[in-house]
Amino acid sequence: GEALASIAAVAQVVLTTRQSQEEVGTQIVVEGSAFKSTEPIATEPGTSVSVKNLFYNIPARRNFLKSNAVEMHHITEEFTRVALAHPDITFELYQNDTQIYYLSPGKLANRIAGLFGKDTQQHILSCHEETPHVQIKGYIGQPDYARKTRGQQYFFINQRFIKNSYLNHAVMSAYEAMLPEDSFPFYALFIDIDPKHIDVNVHPTKTEIKLEDERTVYAIVRASVKRSLGINLVIPATEEEDNQSFAVFSAANKMRGLSALTTQIQPSQSNRDYGQFKSASSLKPSNLRHWESMYHSGGPASGDPAADSQRSYFDFGEAETDEVGNAVTFQSAANRMSATGSLFKETTHGNSEALFQMHQSYIATQVRSGLMLIDQQAAHERILFEQYSLSLEKRSGTSQQCLFPQTLHLNPSDFALLQDLIHEIQALGFDITLPEQQVVVINGIPADIKGGSENAILEGLIEQYKYNQSKLSLSRHDNLARSIANRMAVKKGQKLTSAEMSTLIDRLFACINANYSPDGQRTFHILALNQIADFFRQ
Repeated sequence: GEALASIAAVAQVVLTTRQSQEEVGTQIVVEGSAFKSTEPIATEPGTSVSVKNLFYNIPARRNFLKSNAVEMHHITEEFTRVALAHPDITFELYQNDTQIYYLSPGKLANRIAGLFGKDTQQHILSCHEETPHVQIKGYIGQPDYARKTRGQQYFFINQRFIKNSYLNHAVMSAYEAMLPEDSFPFYALFIDIDPKHIDVNVHPTKTEIKLEDERTVYAIVRASVKRSLGINLVIPATEEEDNQSFAVFSAANKMRGLSALTTQIQPSQSNRDYGQFKSASSLKPSNLRHWESMYHSGGPASGDPAADSQRSYFDFGEAETDEVGNAVTFQSAANRMSATGSLFKETTHGNSEALFQMHQSYIATQVRSGLMLIDQQAAHERILFEQYSLSLEKRSGTSQQCLFPQTLHLNPSDFALLQDLIHEIQALGFDITLPEQQVVVINGIPADIKGGSENAILEGLIEQYKYNQSKLSLSRHDNLARSIANRMAVKKGQKLTSAEMSTLIDRLFACINANYSPDGQRTFHILALNQIADFFRQ
C-alpha cells in the first residue's frame, strides 16, 4: 500500500479491479496523488495497475534515471525475483509492446529455464533438506557454470526474496576450492521457517531480515549445498562434514564422489608445476641432455609437439620467417633508448635465446642493468587494452568473418545491455546482427582473436562488462576495452614460444603506459645487478 501510494505521487496511475462475485469492476485514475476519476468498468476478475510517465511531475528526479538499458535491467531483475517466488503463476513481460517473457505455470526447474535459458537446466543441481526447524529446497549451479557477477543468486525465505550476506557465505563456503577466483555460482534457494523466528522489519524494502538463530540456518544451508554437490558427483563428503550435516552420506556415495573428484582434478593438475615429479636417479641420459640444452637455448628444445600445438595469442606482424622456416625477430623498439632515457627501454632481447619462461607465468630477459621479469598476463592485458581503446576511439576495429555464422541466445537483461552497446562492440571488430528478441547472430569477431568459440567470446565480454560495471566507475569505452582485454589476454599457465615472448615484449614497450596493466598491476620488475650480487654476499 505504501509503495503504490508513493508511485501514484510521481506518475500517472490507472488501477482497474473487480471481485469475482461482482458483475462490474471499478477503474481509478490518479495523477500526482490527485484523483482524476472513479468510474465503473467492465473487466475481468482481478486487479491490474498501469503506471505511465514516471517522474513526469518531478523533472529533477527524472534526470537521475539511467539509460533505458540500465532501467530495463532493474525492471527485469525485479520481475525475475517475483517470477521465481511463484512458479505456479503465469507471468508476462513486455518492452515497447514486444513480449520479452511469457512464463507458463509449472515446476521451479522449468521456471528457471524460462528465465535464464534452456541451457541452464543442464547446469543446475537439485538441493533439498528438511529438518524440524528449517526446510530448504531449490537449485544450485554446477561449479563450471559460475559467473563473474553475483546476478544469478537468489534467496527466498517464506516465498519472499531477501539479501543476506551471511547465508551467501554459507553457500560460497560449500563451493570452497571449486570455483575460479572472483566467480560466483548460481543458486535459487527457498527457505521455509516459522515466521516467529525471523524479524522482517529491519529494512524499508523488506529485502533484509534478522534470523533468531543465524548459526543454525547457516549450518543447514551449507550442509545442504555440500550434500547436493556430493550426491551429484562433484565433490566428496568428508567424515567431519557428515557429522556437522543433518544428512549422512552412504559409503557408496562417498566413493562415487571421490571418483568424480579425481576425474575432474586430474587433467587440470597435469598443467601445474606441482603435478608430478621424479627423483634425480630416474632421469635418463637423454633427459639430462635436454636439461643441458635448456641452459644454452633458454627454453625447450625445438620440435616439441606440445609446444608446436600451442596457438599463438599475439600478432606477429613484426616478425617473419626465413626460407627454412626458422623464426626471425626484428630488433625491438625497446632496445632503442628514447629521448627521455626511460629505464624500460633497456631490453637486450634481440636474440630470442636470451628469453625464457618461468612457471609458464613470467618471462625473464637480460637488460643492461640486470634481469627483467615480466608478468605475461598483466603485460598482455595492457597491450590489448590500448589496442582496443584505439579501435573504440577511431572505430577502426577489423573483423574476421566466421565460416558459419553462430547464433547466440541471451536472456532479456543481457540482450538489452547488448542493444545498448552494439555500436561500441561493432567498433571493436565484432560483426553481429539482432534479427529478433534475445537472438544474436555472430558473423565475425575481431581479427586478432582465435575463432571457434565465438559464442563464448561474446558472452564472456558481456559478463566481464557487467562485473566491471558493478565494481568500478568507468566510462563505457574504458569498460569495454578492459573487458575484452581481460578475457582475451594470455593467462598464467599458458606456455609461450620464444617468438611469442619476444613479440609480447616488443608490443608491451610500444604501449603508451607499459609499466602497469589496466587494473594498476605492475607489468614488469627489474632486478638490478647489485641486488642480484647481494644474494651471494655474506
